[in-house]
Amino acid sequence: MDVDEILTGLYSEEGRQDPYPWYADLHRLGPISAVPARAEHRTVAAVAVGYDLVDGLLRDPEWTKQPPPGWEEQEILRTFQTSMMFVNPPDHTRMRHVFSRTFTPRRLGALEPVILRVVDELLDRMADAGEGIVDFVADFAYPIPALVMAEFIGIPAAELPWYRERVEWIDEFLDVAGKTPQRLAAANTAALELRAFYRELLGHRRRVPGDDLLSGLVEALDSGEVELTEEELVSNLIVLFNASFVTTVYMFSNGLPLLLAHPQTVAALPTDATLAQGCVDEVLRLASPVHFLARAAPADTVLHGVPVATDDNVLIMIGAANRDAARFPAPDTFDPTRSGPPSLAFGVGPHFCLGAAVSRLEGRLALPRLFARFPALTVTETPTYSGSLFLRGIDTLLVSTGG
Repeated sequence: MDVDEILTGLYSEEGRQDPYPWYADLHRLGPISAVPARAEHRTVAAVAVGYDLVDGLLRDPEWTKQPPPGWEEQEILRTFQTSMMFVNPPDHTRMRHVFSRTFTPRRLGALEPVILRVVDELLDRMADAGEGIVDFVADFAYPIPALVMAEFIGIPAAELPWYRERVEWIDEFLDVAGKTPQRLAAANTAALELRAFYRELLGHRRRVPGDDLLSGLVEALDSGEVELTEEELVSNLIVLFNASFVTTVYMFSNGLPLLLAHPQTVAALPTDATLAQGCVDEVLRLASPVHFLARAAPADTVLHGVPVATDDNVLIMIGAANRDAARFPAPDTFDPTRSGPPSLAFGVGPHFCLGAAVSRLEGRLALPRLFARFPALTVTETPTYSGSLFLRGIDTLLVSTGG
């Protein structure tokens, strides 16, 4: 098959549920392939799947993110373009410096008892389920990162259901097929409402400061010691919270069926911290929550024989690069003892995910406790994935706790 046929298959419902055969087809064409010039492809010149090439493009600060046309006219796009995740240096560097100061080893260590408390409370609730059937996503995978990040940032737990709905509107818009007028309108509404929510919360922290991230950021902002406007702070909080917990939800929900297919690994997890870390890493490699990014060429260039013009985008397929047989022997096999390069699930280079350490910690602590409490846990129905090609994950997963 040629690239056009593969991309058509990838965008189909079948491809959205299982993109990996299509990624394998792209690998057979080489580390990068030219994309046919068509209106729907706009400025996407090529699709990259080779691990080394993807790793290099993400690390190269000259390959930048391009703002979409007309971004100033849409509330959601204005929010993106005033946050560090979507902008380039020097603005990216300036904003990231402010937030990187909060993700210190000391703060990460302080989160560990919070994570353990949240996990144990959720496991108690699952154990109390009358018939032993629960929705693993609603009852475990979602509440862990949501409650942990809410406590870390300073969002009232009672607001989380309202907050989650707006995050979902934004995620639906972010998908490659999500740029419909209806999804754009919903994402704009979400951005407007979340901005009002954070402005009110920041005002409250000014009057009644606490020990959370918001209080510290307000103090730094008002003292003039950081180069950040309040509107930029709000944009970054919206994007940070969204990115930090959605990817973790999918790490858990995508990972559970993989782990349950390996009962010996599940049995050993509760008493083997090294294995737990290996399982988290391998879940992230095999079932990456984020499947693609884009970077624009700084100049006319040729990558492995494929020409890319200045400012044209290369679609960077993280989900495919993590299964590159040139870097991962038996790439479709789950092996938590695997050696070799790290997965690209959280990116690399200047835009490496700030919340990666928190997400990994949540997985490393939660999975052993889950299987220690419910060693007979089973999935009771075939999982259905979200259908997004950007954030790929299982949104509902019924399981039996096994008594």
